[in-house]
Amino acid sequence: MAAREALTGAPPAANGSVREDDWARAIRLITSAEEVALACHVTPDGDALGSMLAAGQALRALGKRVVASFGDREFAVPRLLRYLPAQELLVEPAAFPDAPELMMTFDAATETRLGLLSDKAAAARELIVVDHHPSNSGFGTMALIDPDAAATAVVVEELIARLGVPLDRDMAACLYTGLVTDTGSFRHSSTTPAAHEMAARLIATGLRPDEIARELWDRSPFGYLKVLGAALQRARLEPEAAGGLGLVWTYVPRVERAAVGLPYDEVEGMIDIVRRTDEAEVAVVLKEDDEGAWQVSTRSKGAVDVARACTALGGGGHTRAAGFTSHRPVEETIARLRAVLEPVEKER
Repeated sequence: MAAREALTGAPPAANGSVREDDWARAIRLITSAEEVALACHVTPDGDALGSMLAAGQALRALGKRVVASFGDREFAVPRLLRYLPAQELLVEPAAFPDAPELMMTFDAATETRLGLLSDKAAAARELIVVDHHPSNSGFGTMALIDPDAAATAVVVEELIARLGVPLDRDMAACLYTGLVTDTGSFRHSSTTPAAHEMAARLIATGLRPDEIARELWDRSPFGYLKVLGAALQRARLEPEAAGGLGLVWTYVPRVERAAVGLPYDEVEGMIDIVRRTDEAEVAVVLKEDDEGAWQVSTRSKGAVDVARACTALGGGGHTRAAGFTSHRPVEETIARLRAVLEPVEKER
């Protein structure tokens, strides 16, 4: 019985960098609000959307009016995440409050990552930034940022516990999605004992991790294979780049996606295939979105801080996983990135 209680109880007190007075102020703001407007970053991944929807369910359980959104011009939940519960909370950016009394953002390292909702965030009376990216300097009126957390979902789990809301299976499914996507299904260096302990608490609510894994990693339309094959065919290996540690990169133009009817969100996982290259420390995939901008995903095996490089180019992220947006041609974009990729040892 004691073991069961350990799995299903509240998460242990955070050892991260969120101060107790910030937690206390956030709880006061939330409990006193009648309506809370939630936003996550554009082209949301599992951690962004999962964290936001988990928080939305908890706030709704407290009797709050909740509206949630993300600022894409083409507003649509990625196919891979359409299994997530509580999507009835979502509204298009145009229906989002223009000047919320209380707004919360999730997994967005910068205000620009909110897309069409960035102006509404700037107009909010109170803006609580919930995140785990080390590059986040805290752009709101207050921040719940823990760079030591494996995912923003970790911070949200603690928020839910501090609000006194019991964790149910639907909330757990959203949080588990955030946790497994940002730890790479517990393969990345962000996988700590605490991450596994959190997974145990979430699974104990009755969610099916095998079903979530199938939705996230074991399904793709046939067109994905065509686009992936073309991207791998044009992949380039540059052994001298990144201080001699090696760079492998490729790109996916929107015309190739359009030819097989493949939505942009379907190509997100290609970086995980490219990064397997033994001869390269850094992997990069440039994906042209539906507006013609290049969304650049980068991964490092640990010897290069890609967050620092991406931050220099207007983006951000983590030491081993980061990204930025470019409106320049592919070759120019890669040249600018190549110029700021340096081994960690050279920065000491």
